[in-house]
Amino acid sequence: MTSPSLPARLPETGLTRHRRLREQGSLERAELDAILDAGFVCHLGVVVEGRPLVVPTVYGRDERQLYVHGSVASRSLAGDAPVCVTVTHVDGLVLARSVFEHGVNYRSAVIHGEARRVTDPEEKLEGLRRLTEHATPGQWSYARRPNRKELAATTLLALSLEEASVKIRAGAPDDGDGPDAELGLWAGTLPLTAVWGAPVADPRLPSDIPVPGHIARREGTRHG
Repeated sequence: MTSPSLPARLPETGLTRHRRLREQGSLERAELDAILDAGFVCHLGVVVEGRPLVVPTVYGRDERQLYVHGSVASRSLAGDAPVCVTVTHVDGLVLARSVFEHGVNYRSAVIHGEARRVTDPEEKLEGLRRLTEHATPGQWSYARRPNRKELAATTLLALSLEEASVKIRAGAPDDGDGPDAELGLWAGTLPLTAVWGAPVADPRLPSDIPVPGHIARREGTRHG
């Protein structure tokens, strides 16, 4: 049975309230979902032995929670502690007439909560499936799945998507109607896109093993 989805609007809390550039903030959960679905690498922030630690890692999600994983030896994955997860996409540079007005077009999400260490075997396997499919759809069915020894060596954390902050900046520079517009300088945006390249086979792979379709068809498509 599928868990009910979270409310369509994100709640404003002391951690998620937009205090600066409020016009770039969004309370729409659909915007949060779109940002998460467009990427697969996040930064996990935790406090370990009294010091901040930020770790890049891949993630997956369902309608209610985010999953991140790593080695059981990782100090950042102890679980049952407050964490902060960020996902950011850079869409381009905003090049204004004044250096002070330069900026970045971006989409970002910041998720707050207490990370829960997943111990139920079925949920752990499902979380790893979602994580794998999020990065490479079709790969869970194609590749060998983790065995019991590998599962025991893996830690999976679940973080609720209930408390999150979203910010988006898009469009042209903001100084087109100010005094600097009279300087006669070029201003605009420099878009940034990422495109998947051609698959490169493992040098030890037999030549008669083809690239599977779910990987081959991503060549030339845009990421993010």
